[in-house]
Amino acid sequence: MKLLCIDRAAGSYYDEVEKALPKHAIVTEEKKMTLQEAREKLLALQAKQSAYRHALGLMSYDGATAAPKKTAANRGRSMSVLSEEIYRLSTGEETVSLLDYLDANQEELNEKERRMVFLMLESIRDMQAIPMAEYIAYNKLRVESDDVWHTAKAANDFARFEPYLEKMFETKKRFAAYCAPDADPYDYWLDKYEKGLTREKCDAFFSALRTHIVPLLQKIAASPQPSSALIKGNFDEARQEALARYLMPLIGLDTEHVGLSTTEHPFTTSLGSHFDTRITTHYYPEDVSFSMYSVIHEGGHALYETGADDSLAYTVLDGGVCMSIHESQSRFYENIIGRSLPFIRLIYPKLKELWPEVFEGHAPEEMWKAVNKAEASLIRTKADEFTYCLHVMVRYELEKRIFAGELCAHDLPAAWNALYKEYLGIDVPDDTHGVLQDSHWAGGLIGYFPAYALGSAYGAQFLARMQESVDVSDCIEKGDFGPINEWNRAHIWRFGRLYPPAELLERVLKEPFNPAYFIRYLEEKAARIYQW
Repeated sequence: MKLLCIDRAAGSYYDEVEKALPKHAIVTEEKKMTLQEAREKLLALQAKQSAYRHALGLMSYDGATAAPKKTAANRGRSMSVLSEEIYRLSTGEETVSLLDYLDANQEELNEKERRMVFLMLESIRDMQAIPMAEYIAYNKLRVESDDVWHTAKAANDFARFEPYLEKMFETKKRFAAYCAPDADPYDYWLDKYEKGLTREKCDAFFSALRTHIVPLLQKIAASPQPSSALIKGNFDEARQEALARYLMPLIGLDTEHVGLSTTEHPFTTSLGSHFDTRITTHYYPEDVSFSMYSVIHEGGHALYETGADDSLAYTVLDGGVCMSIHESQSRFYENIIGRSLPFIRLIYPKLKELWPEVFEGHAPEEMWKAVNKAEASLIRTKADEFTYCLHVMVRYELEKRIFAGELCAHDLPAAWNALYKEYLGIDVPDDTHGVLQDSHWAGGLIGYFPAYALGSAYGAQFLARMQESVDVSDCIEKGDFGPINEWNRAHIWRFGRLYPPAELLERVLKEPFNPAYFIRYLEEKAARIYQW
């Protein structure tokens, strides 16, 4: 059988296999050949699954970026067919037998192979629990729901989206019951985005943040506020795109492997492998900072994806290990780097080049304060670092209540508006700027939102560890992101999904996760901005 995706001539993979075999074991040639055949089948299976995901990913990416408005039904039909093939391939008797055989002989597999088998068996057990017809219907629902969400958001028409959202939550509850009948259904989905995460852990984490962030925001509100006028105005799309394409290579993105498109709600996706990663942005003429920071944020995701070791390509180990670690990278580049004063000083000449009529005669410090101004706002993706976690808490509380049976989809707009008033003290004028602002629920990403806040906190603790060997501010001032990126690659990116999140954190941090690092980071930053 032809071995896919591994350079046999290099011999590295086979060397690893041989080294992994127990020295004391007596393995017959017949057994050795059987294991080798199983290894080859394992890689071939993953390569085929990767190809199917590539096709599905392209369709989904096209639907969110360039596809004509009335093509969702056609796309959904094709995706349903591919989803059925993926289901059959992933849960078929041959696949299950192969993985069971390898699992039974895991002592003779190397570290990567054992992790592949574990992840694939875990996925299969879940998929087997879901009836195929429902799995196919769910993937069709995701396409239709996302298409309707785009229309509903533009038209401020929650009623149009409501039946799809209700069906999405019902499907997620039902799938959780299939896969983990003895577990809390919301805990099941939280765990899917961050292994081991539960409502209890989320509640404790958010309580710790709220205890410190609320008084910090009160102190900020009582201080003289910087002006944000410098980043507001009329910034044409062509020059915003030029800024985006300047920022991508600046932070270290390989633009021969990372593409840029526009969409309603920015996102990042890898197609087939980390060799083809796409980021998206949205240009708002009234605010130059939105696209600028969405590109840096999504660029952080893309750096993580493309930073995986090439030996992991076309396997289940390719890509980020969980969404909280993923968000740690995107929030690290967006905020810790992108909103720092050294970074604003670095890019200010480019801003003056693109918009001399706006930025000439002003100092980088003015822009730095403008992009870090703390104030209650409606839109999560436009929120400052200080209020951002409150936006996440709103979504988390609503998801909890939905799964607890306290709310249904019809109740969400009113409940959303009430929490924004309670948490941020602002009135929501319409559903476009309220419950319809995010694409996550339309795409089935329920249980995802806590990852944003956890990722922000992880990033601050990563920074403390990085600064032990890298002068981060000096690198930013010089525009040399090599040492920063190499540290992240060496400690996080290259491993892909090889290690579970908790083990990866332990390897990187050398201590337990502690949100105090993030709280201290926010307090020290606020002190610099507001000159306390």
